[in-house]
Amino acid sequence: MCGIAGIIDKSFNSIPQNLISKITNTVAYRGPDAEGYYFHDNLSLGHRRLSIIDLSKTADQPMSLDNKYIIVYNGEIYNYIEVRQELKSFGYSFKTKSDTEVILAAYDNWGQECLHKFNGMWAFSIYDKIKNIIFCSRDRFGIKPFYYLDEGRYFAYGSEINQLLEIKKEIKVNFRTLINYLVLSLENYSEETFFESIRELPSSHNLVYDLKTNTYEIKRYYNIKINTDIAKLPIEEALPLYTDNLNTAVRYRLRSDVKVGTCLSGGLDSSVIAAIAASFHKNINNEKFCAITAQSTYKKNDETEYARQVVDDSNLEWICTKPTSEEYKKYLTEVIRTQQEPFGGPSILMQYFVFKIAKENGLKVLLDGQGGDESLLGYERYYPAFLLSLPLSEKVKKFSSMVANSKLSIKDLLAYHFYFTQPGLRVKRQLRNHSFIKSSYSQLVDRDIIKQIAGSYKDIRAMQILEFTKTQLPPLLKYEDKNSMKNSIESRLPFLDYNLVELSLSLNNNFKIKDGWTKYILRRVATTVVPSSIAWRKNKIGFEAPVNQWLNDFEGDFEIIKKSCIINQIADIQKIKKVPFKLHWKLYNIALWEKEFNVSGQ
Repeated sequence: MCGIAGIIDKSFNSIPQNLISKITNTVAYRGPDAEGYYFHDNLSLGHRRLSIIDLSKTADQPMSLDNKYIIVYNGEIYNYIEVRQELKSFGYSFKTKSDTEVILAAYDNWGQECLHKFNGMWAFSIYDKIKNIIFCSRDRFGIKPFYYLDEGRYFAYGSEINQLLEIKKEIKVNFRTLINYLVLSLENYSEETFFESIRELPSSHNLVYDLKTNTYEIKRYYNIKINTDIAKLPIEEALPLYTDNLNTAVRYRLRSDVKVGTCLSGGLDSSVIAAIAASFHKNINNEKFCAITAQSTYKKNDETEYARQVVDDSNLEWICTKPTSEEYKKYLTEVIRTQQEPFGGPSILMQYFVFKIAKENGLKVLLDGQGGDESLLGYERYYPAFLLSLPLSEKVKKFSSMVANSKLSIKDLLAYHFYFTQPGLRVKRQLRNHSFIKSSYSQLVDRDIIKQIAGSYKDIRAMQILEFTKTQLPPLLKYEDKNSMKNSIESRLPFLDYNLVELSLSLNNNFKIKDGWTKYILRRVATTVVPSSIAWRKNKIGFEAPVNQWLNDFEGDFEIIKKSCIINQIADIQKIKKVPFKLHWKLYNIALWEKEFNVSGQ
């Protein structure tokens, strides 16, 4: 896991060495173990290494294969051992034990089709000297980031936005992104970032830059495949198939030459991952598998007791951190610098504290449960889509079971149905809640994406694919990557193994929601590895911060909002004073972000 950088001078001049060094070392925390550079004509590449597999210097980057290809790479190819064996059958030999060398050999053998061989997460660029191109790629679900900038004399790319800010002449806000974040709570659903002209390569896409013409093309290389035969399987056959794929996903992500641990909230997803990983770990090592938990100071959303049950049942080494309101305030600016864009809510800090304490305890790799909810309909807001898929005769029965086996009341479930399936109602409600925004800016609200979301509720798999590619998973993965890498931690996500995702989305929907139980098939797996009190929990919480306690300590910080040039440009400050305080969070976040990155609205 690393940080990458690349600069191309479109005027065909050489790149100043201090420039590539500067944008590479801006993310030194992503790779504190080594740094390296490559220079050729008007191209420069930079790399910071976090050593995980093959810790030797021979595996440092940039890495070359026969002086034909040079790679800078961030990520892990978990099945690199199997791919390397296949490449050996074609006559390839290897100097290292790294997955980086496997990527180069695979590219040499299969060209751009090599991506279909990889099971992992990645963002890389390969300078192909033969074709005089830069081949850039981002993994199937966008677990690893890839930002780029095409402005003035440079085309540049990197692992984080702040690298590209080093070469921008003016740092301006992208109002379209800002308004949709503020009003619709949507982030990362398009290629645009919060910064004008800085874009993100979408997941499942390649960018091929032609060094002769200074032109580039972006193309999708992967779509989630739905296997209709899987949907026909009875639960007796689907359950062992799902279990095997989940076990493989976890086992792959335990491959490492450094210590591996796991995040543990006490929820279903993280508990199952922790238990399975601990079982595999026990067979390899004598020491206990380590789990990290962030404890809320607010009893209502404190999951520590659930985490404790998993720790005891799986005999885990347990490290628990309990951030206070004072620590929240102390680290808020740090997390805003880390995320580099305004983010959804204070709970992002809980995740940050997990990675912080992991680093302090010598861990370099952590497993996490991202993707479990999206792949197996884990949120109650999926209920409307499930009900819409049923015959009328079953709707009433299923409706009742959903109320019985979730934390939703009848009123809540009806409200979910109307809110998520009526785009006009949703937009109207949000605009009313944000009436302090000036009309010239409220027109930037993206009604098309809300219509797309509402329309997807008529087809559960279409809705899941939309959430994987646009509306739900991308911001969660951004938070995960930034928080983990700021603390020099590699985060690995078993539920986002592409084979497991394709299987999960292909399953009969009745195995995802059954008798009102979300993620039913995973609960069945859970009964064999964790206590039943965890497997059949109804009160889903997650790494949730004691938001009310934290925010109440910040009522005096309205002055920061009032002084924001960007907020004054888009909003009526006097009207902001009249809205509920909880709506101030995003405005407060924007104001701090503007100040931290010196962002201009004009």
